[in-house]
Amino acid sequence: MGDEEDARNYSYSLEVGANGRKLTWEGTPRSIRDSHRKVRDSHDGLIIQRNMVLFFSGGDKKELKLRVTGKIWKEQQNSEGGVCIPNLYS
Repeated sequence: MGDEEDARNYSYSLEVGANGRKLTWEGTPRSIRDSHRKVRDSHDGLIIQRNMVLFFSGGDKKELKLRVTGKIWKEQQNSEGGVCIPNLYS
C-alpha cells in the first residue's frame, strides 16, 4: 500500500480459527514503508500468544493447528457520494 495516505484507502481482515473457534482482526493496513519492528512495537497487528494457539488447537495441546485467512479491499466512493463499496481481493 504505498505511503501512509494511500494505505488509508484500504481495509483488511484476518481470520484465525480452528475447532469451531474464530478470532477476527480488522483494520487499515500500514504503509509498506513501515518496518515490521515499528508495527510490532506499536501493537498495531495481530499477535497470537502460544497459549491462545493451544486453546484454538484443542486436543492434546501438543500440536499448533490454526487456519488463517485474509481479505484486503479498497474502499471506493460511488457517484452519489459518501457510500463506500468494498472491492475485495484475496
